[in-house]
Amino acid sequence: MRETLRFLLGDRLVEIASCDPTLTVLDWLRLDQRLTGSKEGCAEGDCGACTVVVGRLDRGALRYEAINACIRFLPTLDGCQLLTVEHLKGADGALHPVQQALVDCHGSQCGFCTPGFVMSLFALWLNEDAPGVTRIEDALAGNLCRCTGYEPIIAAAQRMYGLGQRSQERFATDRPRIASRLAALQDDATLALGSRGSRFYAPACLAALAELMLAHPDATLVAGATDVGLWVTKGMRRLSPVIALGRIEALRDLADEGDHLRIGAMVNHVDLRKALAGLSPQLDELMRRFGGEQVRNAGTIGGNIANGSPIGDLPPALIALGARLVLARRHCEERSDEAIQGDVERAPLDRFATLAMTGETDALQRRTIPLEDFFLDYRKQDRQPGEFVEAVLVPKLPTDAFFHVSKISKRFDEDISAVCGAFFLQRDAAGRISEARLAYGGMAGIPKRAKAAEAALTGRIWDEMAVSDAISALASDFQPLTDMRASAHYRLTVAGNLLRRFLIETTQTGTATRVAGLLAEADHG
Repeated sequence: MRETLRFLLGDRLVEIASCDPTLTVLDWLRLDQRLTGSKEGCAEGDCGACTVVVGRLDRGALRYEAINACIRFLPTLDGCQLLTVEHLKGADGALHPVQQALVDCHGSQCGFCTPGFVMSLFALWLNEDAPGVTRIEDALAGNLCRCTGYEPIIAAAQRMYGLGQRSQERFATDRPRIASRLAALQDDATLALGSRGSRFYAPACLAALAELMLAHPDATLVAGATDVGLWVTKGMRRLSPVIALGRIEALRDLADEGDHLRIGAMVNHVDLRKALAGLSPQLDELMRRFGGEQVRNAGTIGGNIANGSPIGDLPPALIALGARLVLARRHCEERSDEAIQGDVERAPLDRFATLAMTGETDALQRRTIPLEDFFLDYRKQDRQPGEFVEAVLVPKLPTDAFFHVSKISKRFDEDISAVCGAFFLQRDAAGRISEARLAYGGMAGIPKRAKAAEAALTGRIWDEMAVSDAISALASDFQPLTDMRASAHYRLTVAGNLLRRFLIETTQTGTATRVAGLLAEADHG
């Protein structure tokens, strides 16, 4: 067990022996390091003023990602590199091409949001060569500006690639050296930190995670902290112990297993989008609207599911696809919880490190359940003590199936759903519906199938009459709430209208039903 947090701040090695588990990266930068370029605007990952860039090893390769420092916990940076706006200037004080382009294109007025825009564009500059306007807009969707306007900022994003040779710039030429330094920080030991009675753990393998879950069944599991971070910054909660999952490479596995994809719980939404886009363009559009780029870089499929939010966007789509959930825990004999915890607490400090070297992952006990059965009630899931989400199994769509996803929100980009509907239909040789799966978010305390509406469709021809009956049946399936996002009447009306949109898109291919987004662009050429 290692009791020192290690990461690179720019080019400097930082080692911290004592740390609050939920100290945010932004607070540490501003209050401890006095690096005040990164700003706090919303403290919830919406405005992007706090954007920084994190470099991490991904299967041995160095990967840079823009993230929200205001909701990212500092101990989760173990083994990573942290870059802020202060690190961009050259040794002679010269501006980085990203910064110079913003100056040239008049991309800043009050300047409060500018460092965040700089860092989002810097991440784009590091990872992509000459992206188009649509891609630039996606990369900036997690950054809000209220005075400059986006046109000069987008112009700066285009101009920055013409300021010097990108492949010869120091961040590009330094990649091998930084990757080597980060590789030297990796180990198999569980990171364990504490401060004022609070504890933080970051295991490096599944077996060590399972042991920790037995010892601390009430621990808060942290994947990307895109929601848990708000428990701290908005809810002012003190969380302890915290178990972070980011160091477990096995949870980042993503494999094509023939008739389905096996997606590890720590696969982030950027990688998930690439995988799901291959199944359906409907999923590509859903994932493109999933938060801002910073949230997609940090958030994970496992976190989105295990969080249990009734307005999460992924569960309705995955339920409609017939996804299954792989849950795992430490296999142990039938003993009391007190005896199990006692064994773990008496284990030597290097117990968690040796687990990674003794092949004990086969000691995990696993079960696979339909994803829809995981959600029992509001914020209550079918997860046994010591159990965690290991992977999601997502079936591929049959070639003759109809599939549709719609997200309705007040803002098109970076907003929470009022209603999300996802629908799967298959028909028999006679053209009658043989299977219907209609799943909704925002309509109940959990993501839920519309069983009465499904029954109204089954055995019917897929036409307006069948859809009208299914819409009428939705009132039997759901009694939605009225809240700040939508009224109950609005939600029920929209839920029915989404079914009708599904019918139009599958039977009237010349009729446009969308005014924005990738699917609208496809319709309008």
